[in-house]
Amino acid sequence: MLKNVWFAIGASTAIFVAGFSLGSLRQDGAVAHAQGKHVYELRTYTAPDGKLGDLNKRFRDHTVRIFNKHGMKSVLYMTPQDAPDSQNTLIYVLEHPSREAAKKAWADFAADPEWKKVSEESQVNGRLTSKIVSVFGDPTDYSPMK
Repeated sequence: MLKNVWFAIGASTAIFVAGFSLGSLRQDGAVAHAQGKHVYELRTYTAPDGKLGDLNKRFRDHTVRIFNKHGMKSVLYMTPQDAPDSQNTLIYVLEHPSREAAKKAWADFAADPEWKKVSEESQVNGRLTSKIVSVFGDPTDYSPMK
């Protein structure tokens, strides 16, 4: 139950913080996705004990760059401040032009030879994730980030 509460708070915080760092208010108040602007993907990775540092290193050194190569726009990367999630959780937000574009980008990313090599090499001592949760969403009409 506590983890679900933290996830809801973390998701709201991530999108709120991202809005202030990227957003500008639209005067007409229309929802961006309805006009074909973009969609956000909130992803939460749980790492096995002792693997969060390795997961962050892989993102820092490789994953973000490969995301960019496939048009996956990084909005925010964060780790929780409070235990126990601070020990094993990475949360991030990507911006995609659409759900369809996200699906294609993820397929291209998964098939990328560089990613395959990085993934294999980074997991030689065990998997870096034990759980991945992905949630797609549209900004609300009152969101500072459209």
